[in-house]
Amino acid sequence: MLEIGSYIADRYEILEKIGAGGMSDVYKAKDQVLGRFVAVKILKPEFAEDVNFVSKFHTEAQSAAGLSHPNIVNIYDVGSEEHVHFIVMEYVEGITLKTYIEKKCQLNYKEAISIAIQVARGIEAAHNNQIVHRDIKPQNIMISNEGKVKVTDFGIARAATSNTIHSDVMGSVHYTSPEQARNGFVDGKSDIYSLGIVMYEMVTGRVPYDGDTTVAIAIQHLQEEMIPPSEFAPDLPISLEKIILKCTQKSQDRRYPTMGELLVDLKQALMNPNTDFVVMDTGINQGKTTVIGEDEVRGIKEQTSGRSYPTKVNTPESPQVTKVDDDDDDDDDEGFLNPKMEKVVTILGLITAVIIIVIIIYLIGSMAGIFKGKNKNKVEELPQQEVVEEEGRIEVIDLRGLTFDEAKAQLREAGLNIYQAGVEASEEYEEGQIISQDVEPGEMVDEGTTVRVVVSAGKLEEEVTVPKVEGLKDTAAIGMLQDAGLDYVREYESSDTVAEGTVIRQTPAADSKVAPKTKVTIVVSQGKEAVTVPDLKNKTQEDAQKELEALGLAVGTVNSDYDDTIPEGSVIDQSEIAGKTVYSGTRIDLVISLGPKEVLYYFKANIKLPDNDTVVAANIHLTDADGNMLDSWDNISADSFPFSIEVDNIPSSEGTLSIEWVMESEEGEITTSTQEKSYSFSPMNE
Repeated sequence: MLEIGSYIADRYEILEKIGAGGMSDVYKAKDQVLGRFVAVKILKPEFAEDVNFVSKFHTEAQSAAGLSHPNIVNIYDVGSEEHVHFIVMEYVEGITLKTYIEKKCQLNYKEAISIAIQVARGIEAAHNNQIVHRDIKPQNIMISNEGKVKVTDFGIARAATSNTIHSDVMGSVHYTSPEQARNGFVDGKSDIYSLGIVMYEMVTGRVPYDGDTTVAIAIQHLQEEMIPPSEFAPDLPISLEKIILKCTQKSQDRRYPTMGELLVDLKQALMNPNTDFVVMDTGINQGKTTVIGEDEVRGIKEQTSGRSYPTKVNTPESPQVTKVDDDDDDDDDEGFLNPKMEKVVTILGLITAVIIIVIIIYLIGSMAGIFKGKNKNKVEELPQQEVVEEEGRIEVIDLRGLTFDEAKAQLREAGLNIYQAGVEASEEYEEGQIISQDVEPGEMVDEGTTVRVVVSAGKLEEEVTVPKVEGLKDTAAIGMLQDAGLDYVREYESSDTVAEGTVIRQTPAADSKVAPKTKVTIVVSQGKEAVTVPDLKNKTQEDAQKELEALGLAVGTVNSDYDDTIPEGSVIDQSEIAGKTVYSGTRIDLVISLGPKEVLYYFKANIKLPDNDTVVAANIHLTDADGNMLDSWDNISADSFPFSIEVDNIPSSEGTLSIEWVMESEEGEITTSTQEKSYSFSPMNE
């Protein structure tokens, strides 16, 4: 540990220790040369003599030093002295995203998307420079006191070659991708997966996979289904949930191909959170469950613990001999398939087999109508309906009379989604059966479309009057509905006229008679629509205005200034920085280029008569370097000399003064003589 007050490289004064990682300690320091605070990362002494660790440590600086982006912590310096290896980087005054989540428990969707957009921009910049971070987690994301989000610690990143990167180091296991867990091939999609886990934690306050050991967590990434985040955050918009689910697909091919495409959906979700626009890959190979062999488990254990584990090999003397490296042969709490564990796994396997058989019997029985509740008013059974696909589009089946779970199973198999929009009393359908759907049967829709349905609450035996909640704050509206014995569904919508958090409209309408526990949908205002400010620099004023108006923004004050690099008529600067989220209708001030600033010159001269008694007059002309006339004085009599001339606002820096002398002899003969001289004019501001 460095002493407070000591110096690194005779330049960086160590002020305090501010953090520690697996390989290094981080100190706040003062750069005495530039007079600014910096963060200095010091490789821990136990690794300083390890050539491999030192190499990785310096690779971090080399790979990240070339990155310059507002959402990446900048690297300033790297070096070594007296076996101390250090990296000097930007000091961010603030807290980590991990600490922020711990303080707030759950972030609202707007805040989560805003943070995710900034993180994605930083990672995208790295990917564009062939650098994969490979350790994206909330601990490596800083939030400054001004709200700026920056990605830090490219500790295990390295520049990609033309080949795919092979992962030889695991990131933190809660956020690691399946391919990292199995020591597979890693590219930018691994960072997309990890960012998806971070978004999950932001909106739910918890990680999707957890366990007592790193091995157990890693295996969950490979095998376990993720509980949808909406289970823990009921008000989570569908767009953000689907973005998270798409990012965290176990198959790399089913995630977003690039950070750029993820950013497009994140920005769309910020503006239209309740629109179901995210396109999910609904291929047959879902990439969900993977059978893991002993070799893969051993590899996972070695990555997460740094130890070597037994490898079974066959020999003539013994079909299964355990070959052990030079580690102690003690029992390992994280051991996989030791004798006790094998017995447990065997029992679990039998239980799983029984469960699968029961499920199969239930599904067959359901399709045959054995377990299905029947509609007393319907004579016909409701068989499994054939799903028609045509050129990538899917025909929506008739869901009426099916239970929600039955409809969900059939739609999911067809590549569609379902959403329960409400519950209503019905004389025709039994409780739990679907009454209506927002997409008519037979209509062709795109894959991933969500069908909204209303479920029967059974016959109306008791009526409840729906209270009027429009115009109330959402919390007050919910309380009023619950007091009336009703449930609620809360949706959000942008509004320029209704204050944020206020109910815009409700369904069913006020004073409607409904069954108890009916779900009343309230649409709550998000306030003015959020818009991301575009980058207008170098665009013409006309194009900038069109782009702003298309986004619901407006041009504010327009000023002008000279610029040597931006063409005349194009935007030099804008009042709101590109990428900032503002409300619809915000006015953006512009500064328009006048082109390069014109320099004007002046010329002064005091002209004397030549030593010639016959001169009677003169004609004086001043021209620029191209011969264009700047000014002239004709028929100046000899009595007017010495003659002073002064010309201002000359656009050229050089010119020629030409004097034609008119002479008259004693005999009255008129002759002329011309005198020319070039001059450099003086700038008017000097």
